[in-house]
Amino acid sequence: MAKFQEPKGENKGLISIQFDMNYSILDLALLKEGHDAADAYKRALDVARKAESWGFKRFWLAEHHNMPYVGSSAPTILMGHIAQGTSTIRVGSGGIMLPNHSPMIVAEQIGTLDSLYPGRIDLGLGRAPGTDQKTASVLRRGRMQTVQEFPQDLEELQMFFSDENIDSPVRAYPAEGHNIPIYLLGSSMDSAFMAAKKGLPYVFASHFAPAYFAQASTYYKQNFKPSQQNKHPFLMACVNVIVADTDEEAEYLATSFYQMALGIVRGRSYPLSPPVKDMSEIWSLQEEAAIKQMTKFAFIGSFEKVQKGLESFIDQYDVDEVMVTTNIFDHDKRLKSLEYTAKALKSLSKEKQL
Repeated sequence: MAKFQEPKGENKGLISIQFDMNYSILDLALLKEGHDAADAYKRALDVARKAESWGFKRFWLAEHHNMPYVGSSAPTILMGHIAQGTSTIRVGSGGIMLPNHSPMIVAEQIGTLDSLYPGRIDLGLGRAPGTDQKTASVLRRGRMQTVQEFPQDLEELQMFFSDENIDSPVRAYPAEGHNIPIYLLGSSMDSAFMAAKKGLPYVFASHFAPAYFAQASTYYKQNFKPSQQNKHPFLMACVNVIVADTDEEAEYLATSFYQMALGIVRGRSYPLSPPVKDMSEIWSLQEEAAIKQMTKFAFIGSFEKVQKGLESFIDQYDVDEVMVTTNIFDHDKRLKSLEYTAKALKSLSKEKQL
């Protein structure tokens, strides 16, 4: 809900509006130790249904390949699964790795989803392969230059959705004419340059790649060029959040998340494992330092601690929406953490000048 405020001082003449903070979820359909992909998809839907009732705005699914314990290799299929089992929450890709796909195929699939679940589908796009280089080569049938073709692929995709494509010899049905919100995902300055230039909302992967977040988000805000679809910059930041009744319990639950992150450092894929009392028996000091740096934007602790941390983060980086990823082994504990997260973010608001 927006609330108008009287502008003062040097801001006189601008419209000042107070917005409630939007909050969303990123899910990878992670496989738990001793469980299969079907279980991961069942849990993802349960999370989405609960999240809908707690006021989460979106539920997004990421694209990853050749990772045995990440179940989101086919995000558009999972988007249909989640959308079919919910009623109001927006469902999207966080994201579809466009260089892996023909823009026409992406348009057709997303257009189909929007036809089935009108007004609820988001399209987040990424430039990275979402996998290792050998697998990327197989996905792209050896055409590795597709990353450099991303700007052209993006324009082609936008054209397939537009009414202006009506006279083209190649048209994407049923996508044509569908007003699908497109978000550009990234973790570097390259993505900030393109999001600002194209006038697109920008989603930063600060949950695992924090290094360029401050620089990229500042550049994006300062250099945003309004587009037909978006008149103002919109920055969404993805962060790790684990909330429990006490700081100690939250840190204990977070060891499952740390074990999974350890796989990234070691170049291996690990399932979501039960929490442990002492991570020092699992990781080295160097690995611990690498993971703590990689997860700089992780808010772990009691409700009060996490709420204060998120409020400070939003204010410092001028974030328009927070997307959380919560990786906890116990499903009920994960739900409880997300419910706490919703309560923490629901109480926050942000002032904008238009």
